[in-house]
Amino acid sequence: MEFATYVPIGQYLPSDSAVHRLDPRTKIVATTVLMVVLFFVSTFSGLGLFGVTILAVLAFGEIPLGFALRSLRPVVFLLLLTVFLNTFFAGGAPSRTLFTVGPLVATEAGLRTALFIGLRLLLLVAVTSLLTFTTSPVELTDGVEWLLRPLRRLGVPGHELAMMMSIALRFIPTLLEETERIMKAQMARGAEFSQGNVLKRARALIPVLVPLMLSAFRRSEELALAMEARCYRGGEQRTRMKELRWRAADSVAVAVVTAACVLFLRVR
Repeated sequence: MEFATYVPIGQYLPSDSAVHRLDPRTKIVATTVLMVVLFFVSTFSGLGLFGVTILAVLAFGEIPLGFALRSLRPVVFLLLLTVFLNTFFAGGAPSRTLFTVGPLVATEAGLRTALFIGLRLLLLVAVTSLLTFTTSPVELTDGVEWLLRPLRRLGVPGHELAMMMSIALRFIPTLLEETERIMKAQMARGAEFSQGNVLKRARALIPVLVPLMLSAFRRSEELALAMEARCYRGGEQRTRMKELRWRAADSVAVAVVTAACVLFLRVR
């Protein structure tokens, strides 16, 4: 199993598309605004328009639809659990009973609520994945640091927080590749990860988790030593090869996102 392909979280797809060329500050702010607005959308029509907008961004960003869909796989279990719980336990006005499973009763209102929340969860993951697909870790670091700069007077270490986020995103594909390598090594020694009940499968993962944790700590120590060897001292007096610049395309993107958010909230 190719984990890096199966779980493309935190991966950056290099391209020269219009979305990739946008300022990282624009994409970070737009993603944050879309996430907030998504929680205020109260109709299926609004969620549908939100999904169409995401598809349009995928097209402009030259991101394969299949690759984007794979980013939703890690939340499938959470999605199914959310839909199940809301189907049977969502409150609201009394409505027609659809079916019963023992003492559990599924109503029409509960099923509608479950589908709405499940679709919202999928769109939330999709819009956050767009940010990492179209923005490199270095650009994300620079953008977050610039946005947190006003909080420096309050003692908020903006550069350090941005650097931690960038390192965490870079470590996700690395740890997935390391997990794949360890599992293949264990399978070569006769380990079985897909047979038996749930308890047996969980016990079989112990020989994978222990060396994975040791490898993560070793990589962290090596990274810290490399940063110290290069005299890394935080963001003070630090220069950049590429300075952030606001362009006309960023203004157009902000206007489009603003208009889209208004449309999402007003559609009925």
